[in-house]
Amino acid sequence: MRRRFAGLKLGAALGALLLGATSGVLAQETAVPDTSQDAPITIQSFSGAFLAARAAELDDNLDKAIEFYKRALAFQPDNKTLQQSLLLALVADGRMEEAIPYADQLKSEPQVERFSRLLLAADTLSEGDYVGAERWLKLVVESDLDRLITGTMTAWTKLGQGDRDAAIEELEKLDGPDWYPLFTTYHRALIEAQAGNHDKADAAFNRVLNELTPRSVAPYTLGRIAESYARYLVGQGRNDDALEVLAKAEENGGGVASVGMLREKIEAGDEIETAIPNAAAGAAEILLNVATELAVGGGESFVRLYLNIARAAFPDNDAAIVQLAQVAERQSQSQKAIDIYEDIGEDSLWARFASFQIGLNLSDLGKKEEAVSHLKDVLEQDPSDLRAYLALGGVYASEKNFEAAAKLYDRAVEQIDEPERQHWAIFYQRGIAYERIKQWEKAEPNFRQALELYPDHPQVLNYLGYSWVDRGENLTEAMDLIRRAVELRPSDGYIVDSLGWAHYKLGEFEEAVEHLERAVSLRPDDAVLNDHLGDAYWRVGRKLEARYQWSHALTMEPEPELKVEVERKLEEGLKADEPQKEASAAGALGSADTATDAASGKVQSAPMSEAPEATVETIYVVQPGETLHSIATKVLGDGKRFRELLELNPALKGNPNRLTVGQELKLPAEAE
Repeated sequence: MRRRFAGLKLGAALGALLLGATSGVLAQETAVPDTSQDAPITIQSFSGAFLAARAAELDDNLDKAIEFYKRALAFQPDNKTLQQSLLLALVADGRMEEAIPYADQLKSEPQVERFSRLLLAADTLSEGDYVGAERWLKLVVESDLDRLITGTMTAWTKLGQGDRDAAIEELEKLDGPDWYPLFTTYHRALIEAQAGNHDKADAAFNRVLNELTPRSVAPYTLGRIAESYARYLVGQGRNDDALEVLAKAEENGGGVASVGMLREKIEAGDEIETAIPNAAAGAAEILLNVATELAVGGGESFVRLYLNIARAAFPDNDAAIVQLAQVAERQSQSQKAIDIYEDIGEDSLWARFASFQIGLNLSDLGKKEEAVSHLKDVLEQDPSDLRAYLALGGVYASEKNFEAAAKLYDRAVEQIDEPERQHWAIFYQRGIAYERIKQWEKAEPNFRQALELYPDHPQVLNYLGYSWVDRGENLTEAMDLIRRAVELRPSDGYIVDSLGWAHYKLGEFEEAVEHLERAVSLRPDDAVLNDHLGDAYWRVGRKLEARYQWSHALTMEPEPELKVEVERKLEEGLKADEPQKEASAAGALGSADTATDAASGKVQSAPMSEAPEATVETIYVVQPGETLHSIATKVLGDGKRFRELLELNPALKGNPNRLTVGQELKLPAEAE
């Protein structure tokens, strides 16, 4: 627990430094029109073009933002603020060739030099000109974060010029906050490895993994450091040591996709390339590291800037490509994510991961047949890869084709000789598939097997417990399972809904209201949960509130069957002798929709026990300079809980960048 919270503070520290140093460039707020739709906008003035550009930027529509910034510049070609905004939009969108001329124009502008000069340095690095790159890495105004980046990149330019001692000296000059040593020690290890100083490389890698990362690191950073060290060890013929490093990373919370994939390749005896083949890749690595930490706080705009500059320095940076695609996924930009994943080569460690994600994003675009065809091809290439079954099964589940999913998971189980912990998801998803096609005699053993492999997984606890309640079986054990799931995932509205709906099914309506109210506070935009709360209100005599909840559910585009049922209840209410309807198991279905969690990481479930319980909402007024992450750190004690604030405040539309000064935010009850 200590490691996790410390890591979040590091991300918050980086984000605060960056936001504070960039106020007026990316952080400015302007009243802007809605450009989320593709309807044509007539631009007849500078102000119209500027406002349209800002609106598009806030909607994460970078193509439109760039178009409108260019129109605004046609009115005022020498406007430096516009040039800065256009430069940042171009970099964030990965249009580096277009961005470089603007970077050159703005190389001496203090407000934006941290990006303009970094881009120019990266472009020079990609050409192998380390002397030229070093000249660009000198800023007039530097924050602690800027000094870390430029100082580390300068060290790599020294190494690129063949001077290992000067490179290490540059790192040793970086005396800063207590989060500096994580990065400087890691890059010292990489530089010593490049220079062939194996004892010194081992010492630095061991320090960063055993002393520094347990205190302050995000999971992806830990996984990346472990991956780099393991690749280096394989290059030294120390495969067993490499596997031990990866295993330890997985145990300590760094079990990200690349770690597992690398372990499989090492075990198979495949050729393993070094993570940092040259000095340009090393310079790009610090940008990747910073972006990874910033991503913890949801600062997507800054994450994209650093990742794209990292790619400019070292184009074959697959780790940066994957993170860029994941940013697009988090912003529901599925086609952009596909385009980014397609940049990953067939020989890359990430190749199959990218293939899974392309299929899942096709599904998110509504291209179900194309997604199924694509993922079937991926599966045929390696029928032993269980992730492919989970990915394809996830698409089947999204189509509600659970019969096909059940058959698919039967094939997957045939690939398992001796079930281990990592196989829990296969049995869990097979259980869901059989439960949905009403073959409980086949579903229940799979849920039990999943729990045996992963005893405290909240989704499995929730689904099995709720299913028992729904069937009137094992009621005491069932409620124990659901309560345990809520303890582990107290801020998961679907799981809290399961507990409330279980009480409803048992006729415990007052208890049902208590939990269902909380579920709706956590997932206010879900039609099923609002419908459940309406039913519970009706049963306790709160009929006016029941009709309000049912009416509210109708505004959320419910499924056709639910829509018909809710409309009937608004007309007739619930009859006293009306049989309690078959539950839709919102919590369980919410879990089914995350079928790809174990497959590839595209749908990431929150870590167990991640967020303290929230019950009643209070209000917080946003102050100047604050971000959603800093507010979560300030009032909830954990920056990563910014996601709860997103869920509680639909006006943000899932985008932290929509936060405005003076805005009233709903907060969980324990916030002070």
